[in-house]
Amino acid sequence: MRLILLGPPGAGKGTQAVKITQKYDVPHISTGDIFRKNIKEGTQLGKKAKEYMDKGLLVPDELVVAIVEDRLKEADCKDGFLLDGFPRTVNQAECLDKVLDNMNTSLDRVINIKVDKGILVGRAVGRRICRDCGAAYHVEFNKSKVEGVCDVCGGELYQRNDDNEETVSKRIEVYLNETSPLIDYYFTKNLLADIDGEKHIDTVFEDIVLALGSEN
Repeated sequence: MRLILLGPPGAGKGTQAVKITQKYDVPHISTGDIFRKNIKEGTQLGKKAKEYMDKGLLVPDELVVAIVEDRLKEADCKDGFLLDGFPRTVNQAECLDKVLDNMNTSLDRVINIKVDKGILVGRAVGRRICRDCGAAYHVEFNKSKVEGVCDVCGGELYQRNDDNEETVSKRIEVYLNETSPLIDYYFTKNLLADIDGEKHIDTVFEDIVLALGSEN
């Protein structure tokens, strides 16, 4: 199962990514995680990416694609993967198509979780993150068993500084403007599966599984 997960900030991608990777036994590939890993390990790609990031510049598409390609060639991706945070633009999507062609494979589905902007803001403001393992919770929709304590590792839960109404609204606008052409791109390729992200977490996952049914 070779998948891409799309959705604006607060759509519940993190929660659904965990469920998807567990059910289909594929690695969750976050571009942010890949960058951090490459930089920490001092790889050539990581060093190049760090040069741009240290200057406050966007990492060029060709370098982002090279880092993702490197990750997709690792052994655990042999039977599939879930890409999260990439591609972000049509150019990146076209580059990914070429990478997959060279690997003699292709995407099975692009999952697009849709949620109204007003709901997204409320979700993000109520989000809490574990300081230790990064697990995500919500004060209303996805509470931890013990308030302020992570169910996974017992770490402290906190609210990110940028999880405020003004910042979240801007992030959502940027995302929508940036990814709208990307959504159209995958729609025309008949790969897009629109999922109503306003339902209960478990129902959203059930809808995703149904959308992926023909690929099982």
